Parts: sequence; C-alpha cells; structure tokens
Amino acid sequence: MSENQEIMEQIADITAAEMLRTARTTGRRKREISTIAKTLCIREEFLQALEDGNYNVIPETVYILGFARNYAMELGLNPDEVVGKIKKELGLIKEEEKIEVSNVEQGKHKFVTKEDLKNYYSKILQYIKKNWKLLAGIFGGLLVVLIVILLVFSGNKKTVQPVETKTEVATTVSDPAFKLPVHERFGTKNREEARVILQAEKDSWVKIEDARGNSIFSLELVSGDVFYMPNGDKYKGTFGNVGAIDVWVDGTLLKKLGPANTRKTGISMSPDALKSVGIAE
Repeated sequence: MSENQEIMEQIADITAAEMLRTARTTGRRKREISTIAKTLCIREEFLQALEDGNYNVIPETVYILGFARNYAMELGLNPDEVVGKIKKELGLIKEEEKIEVSNVEQGKHKFVTKEDLKNYYSKILQYIKKNWKLLAGIFGGLLVVLIVILLVFSGNKKTVQPVETKTEVATTVSDPAFKLPVHERFGTKNREEARVILQAEKDSWVKIEDARGNSIFSLELVSGDVFYMPNGDKYKGTFGNVGAIDVWVDGTLLKKLGPANTRKTGISMSPDALKSVGIAE
C-alpha cells in the first residue's frame, strides 16, 4: 500500500478533490502540479481544477473522469475510488444505485453502477452482433448433436407389444360308433367333412374311382381299417368282399351293400344313393 493511500484511508468522508490535493502535498514525496502535468501530458489548469473540485473548467465529463483516473494513479491512489467520488459529486450516480462488490486482488471494495452494468451488457450485445455467424454455427451444431442423441436413445427403446395368446381349440372329429377298434385310418384329409366312412369288418380289397375312371384310392383294407370318402356324387366303388365293409353315412350305419365274399363293382358312393340301401338293424 502506498504512503498516500495510507493517508487517504485515515481521512474519512473527503471529496475527490481533497484526496488528490492531500496526496500531492502530504508526505515525503511532495510534488508540484506543473511537474505532474508534464509527466501526464495533461494541462496544468485541468489538474488544478480537479484539486479544486471545479469540474466546469474541463469541457467534457469523459475527460474529467479520464484525467482524474490518471492523476489518481500517478499519486498512488485508488483510481476507482476517486472516479466514483467524482461521479457521485457530478450526480452521475445516486447513493442508492451503488452496488458494493468484493475486490479480492486489492482487498478493497469498489462500486459498480448501473452505467457500468449497461456498458457490460452493451459489450455483450456488440460481441453477439459481431460474431453472430460463429455463435449460430455453434448453436446449430449443438442442436444437431442433441437431435442425434435423442434419435439414438429413442431407437434403442424397445416397444413392448402385448403378446397375443392364441388359445388353440383342439378340433375333435367325432367318428361314428364303429363296431371294431380303428386299426388304421386312410383319407384323413377328408375326415372333418366326410359324409361317407368305410370300415372293414374283415379283409377286403377296396377301389374308389372318380367320374373319369381315375383311381383315387385302391387298397386292401384289413379288419378295423377306416377310409374317409371325399364328398361328392361322382365317385364309384369296387369291393372284393362287399359284405365285409361297413358303410356309415352322416354317422348312421347302413345295411350291407351285398353278401359276404362277393365282389361288386360300379357302386355309387353318393350319400343319397347309399341311403337308399337302408339303415342297418
């Protein structure tokens, strides 16, 4: 801390002019205004006006504050404190508008005025206007990154779809009350819709032909074998032992199509034609 600064702190409530004059004329380093004027390249009458508090001599406020700051630094005073006092004396700031902030480097307090804040915000706006392209690019880049992150995370989210539980209802095709246990089934693709069903009581060769005479089934059925006829009126049957075959139509057992151990051909396998044989007793 300078000698002049120590002296100023011992004097309370003095004006800026008194601070400057006391600092120049008190202590071991007394100096003449003319000498300081040459050092600072400031007219002597302006420095004298600052010491007298006669600020009207200096044409512009900006010069008053500028000269006072340089003069205070030359005399070893706190320039912010001197300038703050002059602003107050000139009515540039009011007491209630002072905002006291900590000055860590000097261990002092300095006052920030509304004007200082306006200047600060003005500098920010000037910087934005000057560098708006750069700032827009940065903002756009950040926006793109944010969108990409949102897309990545939303893509990783698995939507849990409700699992539809299909209850399979087992379709049971009711066979007629066969006389014998079923040994083997043939023509099962027709089972659900077959109106005519054959079962061999004893071994017998069976051949079924369509309207063109093409064989659709030809096999020797053994006791208990079952054959499900395709639906339609166009089929003809040939039996090596017609009396060994039980014929069921729409779930009803019919009479035998012929005597046992008898070969019979060209029998219409139409349900209605078969029914004409009559129902078994």
